[in-house]
Amino acid sequence: MNLKAAATGIARRLQTAGFAAYWVGGSVRDFLLGREPHDYDIATSAKPEQIEALFARTIPVGRKFGVIVVLEGGHEFQVATFRAEGDYQDGRRPERVEFSNAQADASRRDFTVNGLFYDPVADQLHDWVGGAADLKAKVLRTIGSPEERFAEDHLRMLRAVRLAAQLDFQIEPTTMAAVQAMAPKIRGISAERIREELVKLFRPPHAARGLDLLRDSGLLALVLPEIAAMITCEQSPDFHPEGSVYNHVRLMLSQLPADAPELLPWTVLLHDVAKPVTASTDPVTGSIHFYGHEKLGAEMATSLLQRLKFPRQPTEEVSAVVLHHMQFKDVTHMRKATLRRMLLRETFPLELALHRLDCLGSHRRLDHYDFMVEQAAAFAQQPEILPPLLNGNDLQALGIPAGPGMGRLLHELREHQLQDELKTAEEARDWVRQRVAANNSPAV
Repeated sequence: MNLKAAATGIARRLQTAGFAAYWVGGSVRDFLLGREPHDYDIATSAKPEQIEALFARTIPVGRKFGVIVVLEGGHEFQVATFRAEGDYQDGRRPERVEFSNAQADASRRDFTVNGLFYDPVADQLHDWVGGAADLKAKVLRTIGSPEERFAEDHLRMLRAVRLAAQLDFQIEPTTMAAVQAMAPKIRGISAERIREELVKLFRPPHAARGLDLLRDSGLLALVLPEIAAMITCEQSPDFHPEGSVYNHVRLMLSQLPADAPELLPWTVLLHDVAKPVTASTDPVTGSIHFYGHEKLGAEMATSLLQRLKFPRQPTEEVSAVVLHHMQFKDVTHMRKATLRRMLLRETFPLELALHRLDCLGSHRRLDHYDFMVEQAAAFAQQPEILPPLLNGNDLQALGIPAGPGMGRLLHELREHQLQDELKTAEEARDWVRQRVAANNSPAV
């Protein structure tokens, strides 16, 4: 059973049992915009125990708040009892929850376009908050006072930016003014919740506008101060006609492909993160330099991603890409072995994708990118190069003891192999024997 049919079936079963039941929130918004919802939330007058009695498979994820997960047709649906909320103390959770009616439930929600209720059985829209008009006008507006809505959950400020970018809507002026005034309260939100919103914000095709809205709202300097520092960091026009590092990053985000890997936006955001702190101006030529920004940038990227509680593996991958991104300027002059080591890195596909965007966001020359695409294609046709010709056990069989000398030999062997100077395991063994004989010792 497909997702929509299953969601309709849940509403129908609740209604047949005598309860009101509607699709609510983002699923209605997306449905009315002609987008395919990724999930459907259902609000109902049924109490939690009544929901559990009607459906065979349920999970009481938030029973005290009236939220039950219903498993139907191979999908999960949040089915929630109509409720009103109050007495927010921590900028995130209500201290008081009362079961209520549909109108009150709509009024407690964040934005008007998320406060629409739809009856899929009767094909009827219920709009108690003015969401339909805002949806048509492409305006994001809080339900009621923006100060009150943002005080209830400070993350709603960041969500306003994310939704406006994602939907290509304008943030209503009073709502935006409230975000700007209350922005410092975002510091009270957990890093994990902020990260989740930022990951969604920087997805294509709305990543560049998301960055601009984050800046205009005043939130950028609070959640990503390292990126905010790029706004006033100018670059030499001969290499960067686009101007500041911020402009460069923004242009790159605007060029993200629709199928961009999940980490690509973060490599874009962070590849030049150290430029503001490494900037120097040549007193003679006036050229602006950023010596060592890739090395310091890798350290800063690690620190930033750890602060946002990214898992270890993506943190290491993004940091590695930041560290290596300047190598592409030298690829046409590299030794074959150096080039192949670059191609063998696990992060190389991400590095290559970043380099393409780096070029498109500045001088727009793709000669080094095209060269590396060709090299990668040619290298893929030589699978015999991928595994090393010999390993430590092979060297021990030749009488080489374990230790630093063995490590150096393995490194040299790999260099000769990648340089096409040694092509078979027997050639490699002969080379080792000659080295041992020349040094008159197995501990070379």
